[in-house]
Amino acid sequence: MPIISLTTRIQAPREVVFDLSRSVDLHIESVVGTQERAVAGCVSGLIGPGEDVTWEATHFGIRQRLTSKITEYSRPEHFRDSMVRGAFQRFDHDHRFEAVDAGTLMTDIFDYTSPLGLLGVLADYLFLHRYMTRLLHTRNELIRSVAESNDFSRYICCDSVSEDATHL
Repeated sequence: MPIISLTTRIQAPREVVFDLSRSVDLHIESVVGTQERAVAGCVSGLIGPGEDVTWEATHFGIRQRLTSKITEYSRPEHFRDSMVRGAFQRFDHDHRFEAVDAGTLMTDIFDYTSPLGLLGVLADYLFLHRYMTRLLHTRNELIRSVAESNDFSRYICCDSVSEDATHL
């Protein structure tokens, strides 16, 4: 069971970073190369507790669908999305947010099991782990860029962030 752990320091309030991390629209922007789009469930805006989203994307030349659901939610500290249906045997993606000197420490923990038994283990070793790490890193860098530019209002409603976050 591979686990990808990434930590990103962001100079923005954690409420903002938390909400950007659950923005369906920002996620779509971060994976332009896969032609990913939300096709069912929460297809735009901020996904919340108990909600799901079905993604359609092209990975490794194959058109795929994957449905994930928010299975844990504690704003603004943590949320987890877990695969309900899709190409992986399973995955849980924890998003953690810690307030640190004038910013946020965002930690992603992506815990997954590839399909196809030993063939999946080989795929992890040869390319899948690297591929997934790159996708997550790209997403995190876009979240950081948007949060630090204070251009977050096009992705999150001002009512969903604390009063302090709107006075940066």
